Amino acid sequence: MTHRILVLYGSYRSDRMGIRLAHFLVEGLRTRGDDVELIDAKEVGLPMLDRMYKEHPKGQAPAALEKLAGQIREADGFVFIAGEYNWGVQPGLKNLTDHFLEEWFWRPAAIASYSAGRFSGARAAIAWHGILSEMGMVVISSTVAVGPIAQSLSEEGMPTGDGGKALERAFPRFADDLSWWVEAAKAQRARKKPPF
Repeated sequence: MTHRILVLYGSYRSDRMGIRLAHFLVEGLRTRGDDVELIDAKEVGLPMLDRMYKEHPKGQAPAALEKLAGQIREADGFVFIAGEYNWGVQPGLKNLTDHFLEEWFWRPAAIASYSAGRFSGARAAIAWHGILSEMGMVVISSTVAVGPIAQSLSEEGMPTGDGGKALERAFPRFADDLSWWVEAAKAQRARKKPPF
């Protein structure tokens, strides 16, 4: 069964490393048969949050918001690429995420973290868990964490070194967990209308 998965990435830096992890995950999920799309916050280019999508009169939201709202609503699940900035979350991804609320509801989210150091973005992943739960998503228990990213993935997103080997070992469970929750959420939404 094909699942519609959005992989969301939020770095605006000129020498972005996390895009390597995004490419690895997009390719890995596609290889498993999923319909995967990368949503790159830098390419979407939303302004700093002033008005959420739902706060615009119907049909009057900026085109980028309207398009992204549709992509989110049509997705079966999400993967958030969580880069760690000063023990916290990336502002670009947080800004993109906060433009929406109800669009995220009742679907699973997975967190894949990274950093330049040995903690592999774990502190950002912990922060994202609470954020995504508050925004109505079920956050799966499996995660992947990559660090140091420059030694674990090539520029093309191919695993290298010991970190790359660890990522290759962790990915199947991560993808299986996401797939299980996607199927469970789809079945429950088909069986019973969400409570709100």
